Amino acid sequence: MRISFNWLRELVEIKLTPEELAHTLTMAGFEVESVEDRRTWADGVVIGKVLKREQHPNADKLSVCTVDIGDEETLNIVCGASNVCADIYVPVATKGTYLPNIDLKIKPTKLRGVPSNGMICSLKELGLPTEIDGIHIFRQEGLILGRAVGPLLGLDDVILDVTATANRADALSMVGIAREVAALTGGKLSLPQLTGVEITPSTAQKIRVKISEQHACPLYIGTLIENVKIAASPEWLQRRLIAAGVRPINNIVDITNYVLLERGQPLHAFDKQRLEQVSEGTDVTIGVRFAQAGETLKTLDGQTRNLSTQNLLITANNQPVALAGVMGGEETEIHPGTTSLFLEAALFNSVAIRRSSRSIGLRSEASGRYERGVNWAELATASDRALSLMQELADAKVVHQEIADYRPDNALGNHPIILRLERINQVLGPIDLGVETGELKAADVEKILTALGCELTDNQDGSWQVKVPSYRYSDLEREIDLIEEIARLYGYDNFVDTLPEKTEPGYLPLDQELVRKLRSYLRAEGLTELMHYSLVKPGEDRQILLNNPLFAEYSALRTDLISGLIDAFEYNLQQGNGALNGFEIGTIFSREEEGLEESQVIAGIMGGDTTVGRWFNGGRENPMTWFAAKGILENVFQQLGLQVEFQPENRDRRLHPGRTASLWLGGARLGTFGQVHPQLRREKSLPDAVYVFQLDLDTLLSTLDNDELLTPKFKPYSTYPASDRDLAFFASVKVTVGEIEKVITKAGKGLLESVEVFDEYRGENVPIGQRSLAFRLVYRAVDHTLTDNEVEPVHRKIRESLVEKFGVTLRS
Repeated sequence: MRISFNWLRELVEIKLTPEELAHTLTMAGFEVESVEDRRTWADGVVIGKVLKREQHPNADKLSVCTVDIGDEETLNIVCGASNVCADIYVPVATKGTYLPNIDLKIKPTKLRGVPSNGMICSLKELGLPTEIDGIHIFRQEGLILGRAVGPLLGLDDVILDVTATANRADALSMVGIAREVAALTGGKLSLPQLTGVEITPSTAQKIRVKISEQHACPLYIGTLIENVKIAASPEWLQRRLIAAGVRPINNIVDITNYVLLERGQPLHAFDKQRLEQVSEGTDVTIGVRFAQAGETLKTLDGQTRNLSTQNLLITANNQPVALAGVMGGEETEIHPGTTSLFLEAALFNSVAIRRSSRSIGLRSEASGRYERGVNWAELATASDRALSLMQELADAKVVHQEIADYRPDNALGNHPIILRLERINQVLGPIDLGVETGELKAADVEKILTALGCELTDNQDGSWQVKVPSYRYSDLEREIDLIEEIARLYGYDNFVDTLPEKTEPGYLPLDQELVRKLRSYLRAEGLTELMHYSLVKPGEDRQILLNNPLFAEYSALRTDLISGLIDAFEYNLQQGNGALNGFEIGTIFSREEEGLEESQVIAGIMGGDTTVGRWFNGGRENPMTWFAAKGILENVFQQLGLQVEFQPENRDRRLHPGRTASLWLGGARLGTFGQVHPQLRREKSLPDAVYVFQLDLDTLLSTLDNDELLTPKFKPYSTYPASDRDLAFFASVKVTVGEIEKVITKAGKGLLESVEVFDEYRGENVPIGQRSLAFRLVYRAVDHTLTDNEVEPVHRKIRESLVEKFGVTLRS
């Protein structure tokens, strides 16, 4: 919000410079984004009078003017404005003046051969908005030549661009900032004294108010005003609006904007005759309701808005005339011929206004304040302020007023808050007293809160009952809110900022450390970490749908990560980036019988030809095999020290029924690994072989939370040679290699160092339903070289165990 320093000084005593005030506000939590010193815009520009105007001898569009600025000698100035003439008072930039808004320094010069010793200025050249194409002409009387033009044009002011935090709706007004400055500096408040507005009954047709959406509009004050004279606003009012960045229009509209800036309360004025035309009758009832689908409204900006059921409307006999709390309608706006009007002052629900404004993509000064929440207790004050100004500046006569008040009894939130001194010091810590430190005293607390407008009752036990002022009900609701205000006004820089005497090195929690290790192992295997939105399209089973989504295509929470990874793989191929090998760690959500559940998982996708150059295989692609993809997972598990078992599975219809496995860790299901189903692969135009996995991160981390895995122990290695044996046999295809390796490892425990499958064959000379497998078994002792007499018994035991367990047919 743009704050006029001169206007602010009329509301509160200020002894600080604008720069000092900006620093004070910033340190108190109100960021001052810029300080606009307008005093430099017209430094050297004075009031002058054009004594004579003659046509330039060498240019049709130039004039030669003789200008008196109160000096002994007059100035000869060449002017190009079409509205310059004799006997007018104008702003004159004298020799040596610098105009920062047009980056021009005034020097004596010649224009088409005629000397010019100054410049007659337009408002635009002085940095002020204007609709006049030409120089500015002063209309005031009693002007003194040679006086600075700054005070006449409002250029003796400094503008502070202040940003208030979202919880401080009260600070979006001059009165709110004045109260804040008074609390920070101890300055005396001088707010305008308001008196009740006199209502003069009239025989004219009254306008009734009937609110159907009482939750969306708990309070509505409608005032009927007659004998209005529409004219330009006085200079002081226009200057204040311009300083705040608001364009003056006419006295009525300017008054509503002025009260908005001064009090933070949006108001809107309707032309009474136009209301009657829209409602098709003189008996008008103003209402508040939500729009119906298909309704339209042409707003003041000239745009025809297509309305939805989220838009809150002001109606006249049920006909839309304004977007409540956002913008008025063009059909009922104030115009130069307006003689009677209806003034609206209302409280609207902040959520309703936010949804309405967002649904049509329209934000205004009014909607911004309603969204944060306006003062529920001072609506009548703002209305009376506007009415008194209309009586003063537009000769208006107030003839009728309707009030519809549906506020609940506790709407003003006047319940006391218990505040404890001990809790204040516990939260804020010691204060800096110069040589030593101390604590906040009761007197400090009472002084600060009293300055904020709070009423304190001492409980005589180190605590107070605090009643906050009406304009702070929305953000001062709890004890901690009051403590924050105490810290803010006492000054954050006055609290001790010493570090603890003994510092300790930081460390990561175990789960974060393990996740970082897991990430590094997966990256080492050539996988890139990916990130997706948790919001996805609806349509899957057990999905959790959002009640108020931003977009329909992002209205559900994801139930797994695999779908997103497959879509990412497809997108990368479409963009010409090649195969995507990546992983993602994230949260998935589901709706179960017990309620809503969420869990952390890690998923990945691999496939395509991962080689960079293909010259060695004639340019042909070399797709990743099932075993290569499985090997990536096994390498990660090996680095983590985990023994993970793969078992055949056929549960996920997105995966190949014969090339999918469930992963098990210590008897607990860890996740799924498999190849993308050929049908889905064709639909997505994926390479021949694409593999995905998804693991439960909580199961993985709980298993890794083991001292033996976290702190690996050194195992002495043998310096003696190994003895290896090959073992070949026919086994049923239903028996997995993992099951066979478990039996071999158990039977050879003691001497068996490793077992590895090195050959598989299916085809000729192999019984139907079986396959030929060959394993290499390595035996080794720690303290001596093994002999055949030691190895053979163990090897025989392994062969017998395989025959007994699986009925294999030994070939060697």
